[in-house]
Amino acid sequence: MRSRSSQLRRALQAASFSVLCASPALAQTAAPGPAAPPSAPTVAIATIPHDLSPWGMYLSADIIVKLVMLGLVFASIVTWTVLLAKGYELWAARSRARQALRQLTNARTLADAARGVTGTHDVARIVAAARTELEVSGDAPAEGIKERIASRLDQIEAAARRRIGRGIGTLATIAATAPFVGLFGTVWGIMNSFIGISRAQTTNLAVVAPGIAEALLATAMGLVAAIPAVVIYNSFSRWTSGYRAVLADASAEVLRLASRDLDRQRHPLRVVAAE
Repeated sequence: MRSRSSQLRRALQAASFSVLCASPALAQTAAPGPAAPPSAPTVAIATIPHDLSPWGMYLSADIIVKLVMLGLVFASIVTWTVLLAKGYELWAARSRARQALRQLTNARTLADAARGVTGTHDVARIVAAARTELEVSGDAPAEGIKERIASRLDQIEAAARRRIGRGIGTLATIAATAPFVGLFGTVWGIMNSFIGISRAQTTNLAVVAPGIAEALLATAMGLVAAIPAVVIYNSFSRWTSGYRAVLADASAEVLRLASRDLDRQRHPLRVVAAE
């Protein structure tokens, strides 16, 4: 009897121990774990184009920005073309005019000047016009002949100024308008960038940067077209001013020679005695 009760006591103790050991595991299984954090909303991230060179940005730009860039490239080509063509023309005209002016300074009569100054340049036209007026006027009063010679020379100088200044106004137009054309392309490109930002619903740099880079490329091209045009225009303005000054000196020298020839014709003895 006593042995049976001791066995029963041992069985109860073993059962209670197994229950105590199993209860934490049951608690862990039954207790709900912490709630998983809500997954973050997936945002579409635009990838930056691999080619961010000027040509790549031009190809990916809007059609309006492309037209602006093409116009600025054409303006830049015109600027350098005017530099080459007009620069050579101005250099050659100034060289011929200065050489002819030296010959006029050394001449004693219009005939000497006509023999030394030949060709089709402006100083040669000035000498030829003065000789023609002397021949046509004949025995007319000297003051009237001088006035008519001066009128002919003024016409030749005005025509020379118009011809030598042809094409320089184009540089002034490019210099004044190219920055604003480039700015228009920039504004249009940035507007398209903001539209792209609103559609993508993100301010990620990968979405914003390409459009802004394309827009700023238009501004850069406007400056590339405008800055050389300003420099070349100012240089040509100085050159043309110098050329007009040389023509004015040549006209004054021709008038002196014509006046001297008129005095010789009307008072030959007095002029010879003076010489």
